[in-house]
Amino acid sequence: MTTQHSATEADRALKARHRAMWAQGDYPSVAAEIIPGLGAVLVEACGVRSGQRVLDVGAGSGNAAIPAALAGADVVASDLTPELFEAGRRVAERQGVELSWQEADAEALPFGDAEFDTVLSCVGVMFAPHHEQAAGELVRVCRPGGTIGLLNWTPQGFIGRMFATMKPYAPPPPPGAQPPPLWGDEDHVRALLGDRVTDVRAERRTVRVDRFETPEAFRDYFKERYGPTITVYKSIAGDPERTAALDRELADLARGGAPGAGDVREWEYLLFTARRAG
Repeated sequence: MTTQHSATEADRALKARHRAMWAQGDYPSVAAEIIPGLGAVLVEACGVRSGQRVLDVGAGSGNAAIPAALAGADVVASDLTPELFEAGRRVAERQGVELSWQEADAEALPFGDAEFDTVLSCVGVMFAPHHEQAAGELVRVCRPGGTIGLLNWTPQGFIGRMFATMKPYAPPPPPGAQPPPLWGDEDHVRALLGDRVTDVRAERRTVRVDRFETPEAFRDYFKERYGPTITVYKSIAGDPERTAALDRELADLARGGAPGAGDVREWEYLLFTARRAG
């Protein structure tokens, strides 16, 4: 029989693994070099403006939090992995804006009810393993009539397919954990938020990524810098055949040889905004 104490200890261990996953590699460079404009897209869609109090959940190095601060908002950038904050602080200083940086679990945010005018997340909250808990927290800390804005990779898009490619090589997820790209499925997000939100707007868009000269360059970049990819490779490090197979599959994905790959330079995401009901 599982006790509440053991469940809590298991959750703490899971979150420690998640923090370690994102602390390795160099996610700030991935955000800055591959998707530098996505945070500003989300901030604009949310209508962030001067005088608002804004929370960025899963902020990383501030890809959305810094544009929100540049719009004049009072911003808190929160993330489970505070090791990512230092790079964000340097960027914010260069751009002449101030914001708060706070370590926080998206599934148990350390903020009061209805504390923020806008609660947003740019490819951040999608990595919280328990989607219903995270969605409940997004709603709880947003004031009635405030905006909830999400930008997440779709299951059908390039990053969603990358996670599908890595899945057979990764350790099994813990009980109750859900795949991150589900946050890029409109029906899933609508179901998570339910009647707690109104005025839903959802649109699938793409960001063009043409940085990589070869499929192998893409693969090696993510093997070196992107926490989830690094973690999968570590889990099979003792198996040269599986490592070589994953090498081939990721390169094939980037080459467009994987089923349904389409234009691998157009990475699809879901832009979702709503207002908290009540």
